[in-house]
Amino acid sequence: MEKKKITEILKEKFPEKIKQTSAQFGDETIVIERDFLRDLCTFMMKEPYAYTMLLDLTCVDYMGEDLRFEMVYHLFSMANNERLRIKVRLSEKDLKIDSLTPLWKNANWLEREVYDMFGVHFEGHPYLVRLFMYDSFEGYPLRKDYPLRKRQPLIPMRRKV
Repeated sequence: MEKKKITEILKEKFPEKIKQTSAQFGDETIVIERDFLRDLCTFMMKEPYAYTMLLDLTCVDYMGEDLRFEMVYHLFSMANNERLRIKVRLSEKDLKIDSLTPLWKNANWLEREVYDMFGVHFEGHPYLVRLFMYDSFEGYPLRKDYPLRKRQPLIPMRRKV
C-alpha cells in the first residue's frame, strides 16, 4: 500500500483551512489562510509528521494583484525525510502575519529580513527591527515598486578614534 502524501492528509483533516494543494516535481505545497499558519505549524511539529525544522521563509511580491504578497515557508521532517512548502497570500493593506519565533528560534532573523526588505509585520515577534538597512532607510528595497535610483537620507559617517 502506498503511503499517503502529507498534502492529502492535511486536506482531509482541515478541508475548510486548506485553500489549495500541489505536488509539482515532488515538492508538496499547500496554500492556507493567514490565521491558520501558527496552528498548522504547531500541528505539523508533532508526531507522526515531525516537521521540526524551519528551513527557510521568504516573501514574493506579485505587484498588481489584490493579494500582492505571498509568504512562503519551507518545513522539513528529519524523521520522515520530507519537505513541505506552505504559502500564505497577504494584502498590501493588511500586511501582517503571526510570527513563528515561538516555534522555531531561527524564524527570528528570517522574519526580520522579510520585514526589512518587504515590510511584512510579524505579530508576536520579540524584536522586529531592521536587519540590513539602517533605521532611517525609507521604503522596502525588494518590493517591485521600489525605485531603482531612489536616494536615501544620508547618515553621518563615524570618525575613527
